[in-house]
This record gives sequence, C-alpha cells and structure tokens, in this order.
Amino acid sequence: MSDEKLHKVLARSGVGSRREMERWIKEGRVSVNDAVASLGDRISEGDKVNVDGHPVNLIFDREATRRVLIYNKPVGEICTRHDPEGRPTVFRHLPPLKEGRWIAIGRLDINTSGLLLFTTDGELANALMHPSAQIDREYAVRVLGNVDDAMLQRLKDGVLLEDGMARFTDVQFFDGEGANKWFHCVVMEGRNREVRRLWESQEVQVNRLKRVRFGPLFLPSDVRSGTWKEMSVKEVNSLSKMLELKPKKAPRMSIADKQKLERRYKKQRARRQEGD
Repeated sequence: MSDEKLHKVLARSGVGSRREMERWIKEGRVSVNDAVASLGDRISEGDKVNVDGHPVNLIFDREATRRVLIYNKPVGEICTRHDPEGRPTVFRHLPPLKEGRWIAIGRLDINTSGLLLFTTDGELANALMHPSAQIDREYAVRVLGNVDDAMLQRLKDGVLLEDGMARFTDVQFFDGEGANKWFHCVVMEGRNREVRRLWESQEVQVNRLKRVRFGPLFLPSDVRSGTWKEMSVKEVNSLSKMLELKPKKAPRMSIADKQKLERRYKKQRARRQEGD
C-alpha cells in the first residue's frame, strides 16, 4: 500500500488548496491518528485524519476522480464559500457532490464577470494556478477614455504598479466607437485587480471587465451568465496531459444521476433565459 503526502491528500479530498493545507498543518489544525501532524507527513489508507477536530473522508490517488466545471460568473458574486455580509457567492449554483468539494481555480473580483473554473481535484487546481505553468488569461474590457497606439505599447512594455512591474502580453482593439471601446488583453499572472490597475495607470476608466479565456479553455457561448457546464472526460484528460498530469478515472455516474445532471443544467439555462 503506497503512502502520499498529507497536504496533497487533503487538497484532493476537497478540504482546501495545497497552500491552505500546508498552512493549516503548520498551525496545528490537522491530526493523524490522534497526533498533531507535521508538514511533510505521509499517510496511507488506514490512517485517520482530523481537521479542526472533525474527521475527513480521504480520497487517495488511486480512487480519485477529476471533474472540471466551466462557470460563467456574473457581476456581484464573490469567490468565497461563505460571506459574512451575506453577498451571493460563486458556489451557490454549483452541482452538489457526494464526496469532496468544488475547488475554485483562481478567482475574479466582485465586479468582474466571465470564465471561472472549478475542479474536484486539488492536484489539477494546483497545476493550473502555479506560476510555473505559465497559464495566460484573456479578458474583454470596455474602457472609457482616449486610447492610442503609444498607450497600448506602454501597456505591453510594462508599467510600474504599487506591487511591482506588470504588463499585458497582448492587447488588441476589438470593437466600439466614440469614448467607450472594447479591447482584448492578456496577462500571465493572477494578481489582484491587475487588468483594471494597468488600464487605470493610463488614466482611462474600466467600466466592463469579463474573462473569456483561461489558458486553453474559452468561455463557451452556450454557458450563460450564472450557469455552468461540465467538461467531458476526454476534455479533462486532454487538459491533464497538457499539464503533464496522469489521467484519472471517469466519475461513476448512474443513468439516473446523469439524467438529473442534464435536467439541472437545462433548468438553470431556462432560469437565466427568463431573466434576460
């Protein structure tokens, strides 16, 4: 029986991201077989793990499935599970899981809409969010103000922001006449409000911002605001291969579960269409 690193198993089991699990272990919030865990500990299937005193249903590598959702986040939702102010969160419309939990891959601020990915697999989430993966993000942005070629070149060359240099790896005019114009821009990092801050550094105002691509994944036209679509096993395996991750088995779903999932997806689309 092979063993695995504790923080990886916890992340795969949906408790949180790998970084969170490492931090929680350091803080003494995790125990293995009634002993406080240490960073770097390894566990096997016979071990009992508690987080904050509560037992965790562990998912080891050989039994893990890898599911990915593409979600079209509307403006006004926040990327946390619970909000003390009672604001709606991106997790409220996601399909329930029998085990584990959905992990958000990155985040978008409350005023940004568009493509947001969720997965059940902490290894995939870590691979997509790690800087070494060099995953680019593309945004459609509507700005108010005069934009000329010199400004676009400055944005590509690099601008000094309060947290260091930042730049667009590409920025192109897309549509619009008059003062409001649409551009598509690409960044390699996921720094807080980076796209907005880059434009604002040039004294133009961002009044719409939508993420349309995350790495090789585009926001599908049939995924309306506030709804999701699950990637097929073939698509997930292709993404895993690109990230040099070994493929995982497909989730076991009964015919009834599949039909229920399809009805849920059709219902959420109909609900959003009624609201348009």
